[in-house]
Amino acid sequence: MDAVTDISQRTGGGAEPAAHERLYRSLRSQIMLGELPPGHALTLRGLAADHHLSMTPAREAVRRLVAEGALTLSISGRIATPELTDDRIEELAALRALIEPELAARALPRAHFALIDRLARMNGQIADAVERHDAVGYIRNNLDFHRTLYLRAQAPAMLAMLETIWLQLGPTMRALYGRVKRNEPPRHHRMILAALRAGDEPALRLAVRADVTHGLRHLTSG
Repeated sequence: MDAVTDISQRTGGGAEPAAHERLYRSLRSQIMLGELPPGHALTLRGLAADHHLSMTPAREAVRRLVAEGALTLSISGRIATPELTDDRIEELAALRALIEPELAARALPRAHFALIDRLARMNGQIADAVERHDAVGYIRNNLDFHRTLYLRAQAPAMLAMLETIWLQLGPTMRALYGRVKRNEPPRHHRMILAALRAGDEPALRLAVRADVTHGLRHLTSG
C-alpha cells in the first residue's frame, strides 16, 4: 500500500470521528494562524503521541488537511506545511483580491453601527498584539476582523473558499510578519471602517483590496 492510499483510509468505530475532528480542528487552527512555519515536517506517529490518540484519527485529520492544501504529502510519505513559491503566493493573493472585496460589498447593506463599533474594537485588539510583538495574536485578530465583516455577506460558499485560501497562506503569513516591521495595526483597516460608516461601496472595495494585497511584495521579494 503506498503512502497516498494509506493516508486516505477512512476512519471507523464509534469514538474515532470525534477524536479525528478534535485533532483536525487543532491542526487547522495552528496552520491558519502561522504557528507552524513553512516546510515544517509532521509525522502521523508524532501527532498521535502528542495528542494521545491512535494512528487512525491522526491519519484521517492529516488526510483532510492535505485535501484542503494546508499540508503537503510527498510520494515518499513526508507530511509538511506548504512552502509556497512566488507564483503560488501571487495566485492566492489574486484570489483574495477577487473574493474579499466582493464579500465586503455584500456585507455593506447589513453593516449596522453596532457591527462597525465591534470591528473598531477588534482593530484595537490588533494594535495591542502589535505592541506585544505577538505574531500569532496579530494574525488571529486580523482574520477575525475580516471574518466578522464577511459573515454579514451571507455568502457561505464564498467564505468557505476564502478560509481555504487563508489556511494555505497561514505559515507564509507568519513569515511575512517577521519581515514587516509592524508598529501599528493595518492602516487599511481604518479605511475599511471609514467606508463602512459612509456606506461607500467603491471605497470599501478599494480599501479591502489594498489591505489583502499590501504584503505581497514582501512575500515575493528574495
